[in-house]
Amino acid sequence: MTGQPDRCGFIAVLGAPNAGKSTLVNRVVGAKVSIVSPKVQTTRARVMGIAIQGRTQLVFIDTPGIFQPRRRLDRAMVAAAWGGAGDADVTLLLVDASRGVDKDTAAIIERMKEEGQRAHLVLNKVNKIKKPQLLELVAQLNDTGVFEETFMISALRGDGVDDLVAFLAGRMSEGPWHFPEDQVSDMTERLLAAEITREKLYLQLRQELPYATTVETETWEERPDGSVKIEQVVFVERDSQKSIILGKRGQQIKQIGSESRKELEEILDTKVHLFLFVKVREKWGDDPERYRDWGLDFNA
Repeated sequence: MTGQPDRCGFIAVLGAPNAGKSTLVNRVVGAKVSIVSPKVQTTRARVMGIAIQGRTQLVFIDTPGIFQPRRRLDRAMVAAAWGGAGDADVTLLLVDASRGVDKDTAAIIERMKEEGQRAHLVLNKVNKIKKPQLLELVAQLNDTGVFEETFMISALRGDGVDDLVAFLAGRMSEGPWHFPEDQVSDMTERLLAAEITREKLYLQLRQELPYATTVETETWEERPDGSVKIEQVVFVERDSQKSIILGKRGQQIKQIGSESRKELEEILDTKVHLFLFVKVREKWGDDPERYRDWGLDFNA
């Protein structure tokens, strides 16, 4: 590699909720930097995932899904997503090919047209759609005039992802790397640990309850034997939600804690002692401190 200049650049990954943005970023980075669940709006903050391709450092900005906001938190998440696009050298619009152009995707494209923004189209989950419909979808989207290049991938299976990464590496400008070579994310371990537990909550709980919850890492203590003691609080908005999360004889929270601990041990490569507590904090979604922790604009 000697003689080749260093390159670096930022790539914003935009899309409707559940298009597969976090799955793609985790796949490219080769590590879990963003949580994933079948529920929409899982990603709350802008997360950076860092990948190396030869002498090029690619910094992917995994943004919250863009949708029609209803609450303060929704507005902050959508503002963060558009902010990510504004900060990037290259913008990808990820579209779930199996869903086609839903109202959220149509609204994103419309705003891009209004603002004269250009992007590269990445059709995800192409293995779930027949070829004639896929080609029809490509033509429909390219007719909008927003897209420069089109890529067809399966973020989950990895199909087509290498070609996308090679293309992006070729688009980055010469310049020094922004992060150390061994860094995969800009997220602190404390915040990542809270996000992992929140992911397990989303996977365990049904319907709307996860949106009324948030998780905070309150203490992080590294012990002499190399293990880590982590205490986290799951905040809910009402007493009735607390009992659902605890479950019968505390079985639900025990299961969530067990799943989270296992994954944290893999990520941190050490023994983890995880203690979860559930507390009621009414209107936590209107607390400016939460937004600061997530890097969101409270007044968006």
